[in-house]
Amino acid sequence: MNHAPEHSASGHDLTPPSPEEKAALAARLTGEERRVILNQGTEPPFCGGLLNHKEEGVYHCRLCELPLFRAEAKFDSGTGWPSFTQPYDPAHIREVRDGGHGMIRVEIRCARCDGHLGHVFDDGPAPTGRRYCLNSVSLVFRGGATRSGT
Repeated sequence: MNHAPEHSASGHDLTPPSPEEKAALAARLTGEERRVILNQGTEPPFCGGLLNHKEEGVYHCRLCELPLFRAEAKFDSGTGWPSFTQPYDPAHIREVRDGGHGMIRVEIRCARCDGHLGHVFDDGPAPTGRRYCLNSVSLVFRGGATRSGT
């Protein structure tokens, strides 16, 4: 089934990869990355490689490279996972109700490839009051410009 190209307001293609394309992307992942991204896993707190990362740039989906969060939206939440106040583009994040582990949470996934990223909570700082709590293994950092469309 072919999907018509979809684009976000920031100009990024949101067309989901075909099953063959997704399998090829997944083949590049480590076992831990597959466990978290493809099977909704969670990395242990305070051990992710991007937790204390402070460079300027953009955090992208590790699976499909869609830009997800700008470095200037990152903050220290004290939770043990990289946290952000807002996404690069709201259309790049898909929210899914998560009733697992005996609680109701909102899971966040990449809007293009459906890879698991983490969860979002309504206890973050201004300007949004939201805390996007991410697994480091779900992200890849690209340094440099952070304006829309880059």
